[in-house]
Amino acid sequence: MAAATKSFKADQLAVKVYATVRDLAADAAQDAQKIIKEAIAAKGSAAAILATGNSQLEFLDAWVKLGGLDWSKVTLFHMDEYLGLPDSHSASFRKYMKERVEAVVKPKAFHYVIGDGMEPIKECDEYERKLRAQPIDLCCLGIGENGHLAFNDPPVADFADKRYAKIVKLDTACRQQQVGEGHFKALNDVPQYAISLTIPALCAAKRMMAIVPEKRKAAAVKGTLKGPVSTDCPGSFLRTQAHCTLYLDADSASQV
Repeated sequence: MAAATKSFKADQLAVKVYATVRDLAADAAQDAQKIIKEAIAAKGSAAAILATGNSQLEFLDAWVKLGGLDWSKVTLFHMDEYLGLPDSHSASFRKYMKERVEAVVKPKAFHYVIGDGMEPIKECDEYERKLRAQPIDLCCLGIGENGHLAFNDPPVADFADKRYAKIVKLDTACRQQQVGEGHFKALNDVPQYAISLTIPALCAAKRMMAIVPEKRKAAAVKGTLKGPVSTDCPGSFLRTQAHCTLYLDADSASQV
């Protein structure tokens, strides 16, 4: 198993740095597997929230290929979806999860955020109800180029949000990232709104793993670890979460 080249703590946040994204993905997959296996052993089932995005691809691929986990005892959630975007669209996060995770491991259930439903406020309420009814053992998340967690961009992030799911407006930096990752051809093609889990919803999980490789995340990682704990960089809130581990590669850790 790949070993971290460096480990340290930033306030309450444990941080592991790996030489390559492949090493990061391999070790993080083993850690995620262990957490879910322990939950199943303790209570007969487990639940997890998973993130999408290009930065999660190697980690998710490594995890679903591990084998040895009874996924039929695992309930899965994801954390955001564009408002009004059908799940047939190549940028849909439901499509991403259905193809890369659900179709491969066949979990007990995968609860999706329905971004193109007729009543999005009711969709937020229903998703929140499901989350509050199901204790979450593990939340695997990323950090955006603007420091966002899920789709909690700096203008809308709220560390004390009373909601678990809400409609958010995406800032330009977030929308530009989606173009840069190849999901949309131009900025005007990216929806301006999304349904997102809130930061308190993510942090309510018993364990959190932040998977953050790639050079394009280096500035956000610096803000997360070195800047003030502020919604200017929502990722900085992870420094207050003792149950979270941040996984970096040499590129994403290059400014810290």
